[in-house]
Amino acid sequence: MTPVGLLFKVNSEGLFTCPVNASPVDYAKIYPDPESEKAIMGSVVYCIHHKEGCQWSDELRKLKAHLNTCKHDAVLCAAQCGAMIPRVLMQDHLRYTCPRRRANCEHCHKEFSGSALEEHQGNCGHEPVYCENKCGAKVQRRHTQQHIQQHCSKRLVPCRHCGQRYTQDTVTAHGATCSRAPVPCPQRCAAAPVPRDELDAHLRDHCTAAGVSCAFRDAGCRFKGTRQALDRHTEESCQQHLALVSALATRQARQLESLRAAVARLSVNCSGALVWRITDWAAKMAEAKCKDGVELLSPMFYTSQHGYKLQASLFLNGNGAGEGTHMSVYIKILPGEYDALLRWPFSHTVSFTLFDQSSSPDRACNIVESFVPDPTWKNFQRPSKEPDALGFGFPRFVSHEMLKKRNFVKDDVMFLRVKVDPSKIVAV
Repeated sequence: MTPVGLLFKVNSEGLFTCPVNASPVDYAKIYPDPESEKAIMGSVVYCIHHKEGCQWSDELRKLKAHLNTCKHDAVLCAAQCGAMIPRVLMQDHLRYTCPRRRANCEHCHKEFSGSALEEHQGNCGHEPVYCENKCGAKVQRRHTQQHIQQHCSKRLVPCRHCGQRYTQDTVTAHGATCSRAPVPCPQRCAAAPVPRDELDAHLRDHCTAAGVSCAFRDAGCRFKGTRQALDRHTEESCQQHLALVSALATRQARQLESLRAAVARLSVNCSGALVWRITDWAAKMAEAKCKDGVELLSPMFYTSQHGYKLQASLFLNGNGAGEGTHMSVYIKILPGEYDALLRWPFSHTVSFTLFDQSSSPDRACNIVESFVPDPTWKNFQRPSKEPDALGFGFPRFVSHEMLKKRNFVKDDVMFLRVKVDPSKIVAV
């Protein structure tokens, strides 16, 4: 005979159940033999809650009685919530999870049913919660708005002086630097406290106790006193102030002259090459033809920083052999500041270049003339205080006919370069 416990399960009512679909099975139909039934009912079985930890085992006929007291067997909730709860978990269920349990809120201590308590939790006005402004304080939920409005250190409050809003914990520090906060006069005058950003104006224009400098301070007057004393000083010191202003004007005039001289020195050409821009050429040519000896003088230039001092001379209507037909050009050696240190006679190669201002540089045809100074000529000796009246150069540098053929004059402007080269001993 196959043991029943291996083929069939026994439910809580002591009935056999099919191991396939768990439906009740009448064991009398399975074993119609009374002897077999007696043998089965006397066989030893384990409690159906053996896997849950129940250690009971006995005859099958005693299983139903055991299940009536088995702590692992499920029974209806004692509070009649409808749930089937194992006896061993009944107390926990009734205390913590039964929706019909009665319990007190730990914050307000009011009694609620289980489901009502779950809804109440998270909304209880007595529950302590952290401030939503993150100030770190914990207050009862019912007092959060009052805390945020009246006590929270992170609430925004306006500065009573400037009206700007700051958090409560920083508004005091702001007050120490607020531009509109009233501050007393540092000179302890009788005036009421003034806003911080108006203090300088108060000291400068209104404070009766502040020390005020004389208006002629820059001229050298050292007086400093109250406004009343300053008024008396101004009335009594007119002659003194006039003398100070006169002395200041004299010093400034000297300084101005010194600055002009320094600027003039810095603007002097010391490169040994001058590009002379002759403007209003037509008017100057017309004047040269109407008057005799009209001479144009270039800006002065030096061969180096401490070199020879030179100047170019131009006769648009010619001079000497070129008068009336050519343009004449000369170089003059002027008395310079460093003549005592220079070698004489002057021996640098001098070249003149009249630029052709053609729109195509490749097709330009410049006129170039140069010479090597003759050391025996007076023009190249160390100059006296009065420079040579004419200088040395080319009376017939370029003819008037040639000037008309090319673009030597363009937009009423002519360019003439004068270059002095100490390294060349042959005219090029």
